[in-house]
Amino acid sequence: MTNGVITCRRDESLAEVAKLMARRRVHCVVVTDAPDEAGALWGIVSDLDLAAAASVRDLADQRAGATAATEVLTVGPDETVQRAAQLMTEHGTAHLVVVDAARRPIGVVSTLDVAAILGER
Repeated sequence: MTNGVITCRRDESLAEVAKLMARRRVHCVVVTDAPDEAGALWGIVSDLDLAAAASVRDLADQRAGATAATEVLTVGPDETVQRAAQLMTEHGTAHLVVVDAARRPIGVVSTLDVAAILGER
């Protein structure tokens, strides 16, 4: 898991999301209404989502909330790597948001994180 969550608002332009991802060197940003509130998660914008959106029209004319239409998948911090991999496979996603007991985001698990753990075994 990568500790911490990089977030943006639903009305943020994809151009700004792309800049944020490049500056923070991350592959996804969690779209949220209010990052500190439980249940405020909206979706995830990944680098692949940005590439697909850029092929349609200028990123400055598109919003994160429209691109992150898929519901966020969450796991607890004690979930097994096998369960994380199962969820990713079943839902065709490369990222899961890790939430605490109050359902606040505390990190992100990516397929690269899963690969790293499996590679250590």
